[in-house]
Amino acid sequence: MTFPRIVALDMDGTLVDPEGNIPDEFWDVLEEAKSKGMVIAPASGRQLATLQDMFDGRGIQTFIAENGGAVWHDGDIVSTKPMDENAVTSVLRAAADAPVYPVVCKPEYALVLEDMPENIARETSKYYHSQRPVPSLLEAAEHSDDPTIKVSLFVETDAEKDGLPIARAASDQNIAVSGEHWVDIMSPETNKGHALKALAEILDVDIADTAAIGDYLNDYEMLETAGTAVAMENGHEKLKAIADIVAESNADHGAIKMIESWL
Repeated sequence: MTFPRIVALDMDGTLVDPEGNIPDEFWDVLEEAKSKGMVIAPASGRQLATLQDMFDGRGIQTFIAENGGAVWHDGDIVSTKPMDENAVTSVLRAAADAPVYPVVCKPEYALVLEDMPENIARETSKYYHSQRPVPSLLEAAEHSDDPTIKVSLFVETDAEKDGLPIARAASDQNIAVSGEHWVDIMSPETNKGHALKALAEILDVDIADTAAIGDYLNDYEMLETAGTAVAMENGHEKLKAIADIVAESNADHGAIKMIESWL
């Protein structure tokens, strides 16, 4: 291939710089990609509404949100992977007795506790722009007609060390550490790799003609699935071990440089 037809592009630690911003030079690269028929699909643990706000209608037609729990293309959610509701209940009951703060993710909004500490609410709002505060997550989840596609646990300390064991003890679902302070619990069929495969089928693109760029453990299956796997220099060592290419760090805009090299 001359360049990937689809590029699944992680956000935090990958496209987004250490200050939390999308670099200005990305927008010209995005326009060039569109003109040459390359689909750039932001692929994130963030919710769909948050991703849409981040790009503010600036030419992105495809999103892989909630770690693959929701795929949006050309105005519609084209794929979701609901969790088993018994698993949701189990996780929320375990979280009630642990030093973690759950977020119950629906395809287009998130349920959050009304009385979260201010610093936790601020961190949660960074990733979940569309929220419905409730007095009890357990009751709200049980009475919601919308499927749950992910339960995220915010851990003030270290997610991999302190949050992962809690999630594993509570559930046999798919569990991913998506950042220093976040653990995501999803259905066994949910990951960014499955979402990339579904997107490639929808767009009639051979999986060999796809690429994935990521930095953390929730990107692992995406890199495994893609035709070309790119890990960030600032990324987790397990990702670098399976990558075809290691790009410069997000501080050096390595993801953008990678896409420019393909174009």
